[in-house]
Amino acid sequence: MENALRIGLSRQIALQTQMNVIANNLANVNTAGFKRDNVHLEEFRMKVAEMTEMDGRGKQLSYVHDRAVLKNMSPGPIRHSGNELDVAISGEGWFVIGGPDGERYSRNGEFKINNNGALVDNQGLPVLGEAGEIVFDSRETKITIARDGTISTNEGIKGKLRVITFDNEQQLKKEGFNLFSTEQPSRPVEAPNLMQHMVEQSNVKPVLELTRMIETVRAYTNQASMMKRTEELKSDAINKLAQMPG
Repeated sequence: MENALRIGLSRQIALQTQMNVIANNLANVNTAGFKRDNVHLEEFRMKVAEMTEMDGRGKQLSYVHDRAVLKNMSPGPIRHSGNELDVAISGEGWFVIGGPDGERYSRNGEFKINNNGALVDNQGLPVLGEAGEIVFDSRETKITIARDGTISTNEGIKGKLRVITFDNEQQLKKEGFNLFSTEQPSRPVEAPNLMQHMVEQSNVKPVLELTRMIETVRAYTNQASMMKRTEELKSDAINKLAQMPG
C-alpha cells in the first residue's frame, strides 16, 4: 500500500505541474506573441520495489514523471492594430531586443518610441536593428516598415530591423515579459516577411486550454479519492491486525 500511495503522489505532483502550466497559458491568452507551453509526461520505472517479496517484473514500479515543459512555437493569428509602430513577423523569425543582460528575442511586435526617440518594446527595452538601436528625432513622421524590415520616415531610411532565427527553437528559454534567451548561435532570416500595422497574437487556444484544465482537475480529484481509499484500507488492515489475539 505504501507503493500505491507513492505512485499516486507522483501522479498528483505531475498533474499539479500541468495545472500550473495551463493556468499560465490562459493568463497570457491576450499577450502578443506568446507561445504556449505543454507538459511532457512519461513513465518512470523504479528498478526494485521496496516492502515487497515479489520476484521478476513485479519488482518494477511505474511512476509518473513530468520530464519537461515543451514550448509550442507555432505562429499565433495576426490581427490588424492600425498602429504604425506595430509589426508582425509572418513565417520564421524573431525580433532582437537589447537589455542589460545581453540580447533577448521576441515575437511581440508592439513597439513604441520612448522619450529619447528610440524604438523600444512594451517593456521599454530597445529594439535592435542591423546597426544597433533605431532612434528617431522629433521632426520625423510617416514611419514606414517594409516587408524586409527596412524603416523609413519622411527624412529617409532610418535602419533595418534585425530578424533572426535558430536551428533549434526548443532550446530557447523563457525569460519573462515574453522574452527568450539562448546560448545557441543565431542566423539572419534571408527574406523576412514583416507586416506593418499588424500584431501576432498569442497561439493559446482558450477553449482547448479550458478543456485541458477540466480534465486535469478531474484526474487530480479522482487520484485524491483513490489515495484516500488506499489510506483507509491500510488503516482498516492495521486495526484488524491489532484486534487479532496474540
